[in-house]
This record gives sequence, structure tokens and C-alpha cells, in this order.
Amino acid sequence: MKLRFGRSYLRRLALYLYNHVVGRLPSHALRLFLYRRVFTVGDGATVMLGLTVRSLRDVSIGRNSNLNPRCMLDSRGGAIRIGDYVDIAPEVNVWTLEHDPADADFGTRGGGVTVGDYAWIANRAIILPGVTIGEGAVVAAGAVVVRDVPPWSIVGGVPAKVIGTRPDRQNPRRRYNPFLL
Repeated sequence: MKLRFGRSYLRRLALYLYNHVVGRLPSHALRLFLYRRVFTVGDGATVMLGLTVRSLRDVSIGRNSNLNPRCMLDSRGGAIRIGDYVDIAPEVNVWTLEHDPADADFGTRGGGVTVGDYAWIANRAIILPGVTIGEGAVVAAGAVVVRDVPPWSIVGGVPAKVIGTRPDRQNPRRRYNPFLL
């Protein structure tokens, strides 16, 4: 019996290894080294333990940005672009693909997600396909973002609505040093 491994099998194997091995490596430097082999990670960026990716393509993380533990990035329906000096709290989900509830065949629809420089996405927020989060915007904990977020605004709720504004003068945050995170 001869085993044949096609591209599809190798892609699924790589995805499994990145989600179940690389994402759990205790060495931050080794994790970044391996993530940089499959998508763009800027200088000074931090990707903490437990990142789940649904596709190993079309992901870009900017300089000095921080992804906290157990985040999920789904770039199957479009590119995910995370700007510079962005802080993404634990357990945030960024989706670029979803089922279309109006489709009788339960089809899918999608679109890329862009997160502007200096943005802050708080714990357990959900970003849905096609959304742009403006420069310096804040997404409150538990918010579900279904439409674009204006720059320097604060959004919260389900669905997320503007609940405030943020000063547009932000200092670049210092580089984070997550030895074993």
C-alpha cells in the first residue's frame, strides 16, 4: 500500500502543527521565528501562548504589536492586517469568514479585517468579516464588532456602538518582553 500526500494534506498538517505545537512552545523567540516563516510579524511584536490560526496565509502583525494568550485569527475569507503598536487582549477572535444567514444553502461570505495603528481590542471581543478598526480605536471587552470603527473612538456592546472617544495623542508603547508567555 502506497501512501500519497498531496498539497491539501500537507497544508492541514502544517496548520495542525502551528496550532497545537508552535502556539504552545514555551520559548517566545522560537514561536516568533516559526510564525515569521508563514506570515508577517513586525519587529518588537509579541505573540503569546495559544494563538490559533485558521489559515497560514494573509496575516500581518505590525511593529511592537501585542497578541495576548489564546487569540484566534481566521484569514480564510480575506487578509488580516494588524497595524503598529496594537494591543489585542486575551481570547479575542478575528473572523474573515462566516455563514450567510440569508443563503438558503448555508453558504459563506467573508472579507478582510484591518486594525489601525495604536488600536486596543479588549478581552474576548469578536471582530467579524470586512471590518476596519480605525487608528487608535478601542474595542471594549466582550464587544461584537459588525461594522467599521471610526478612528480614535471607543466602541462597546453587542453589536458594538460608539460609546466615547479617545485622545488622538498616544505615545508608542514600550516593547514587551514576554520571556515564557
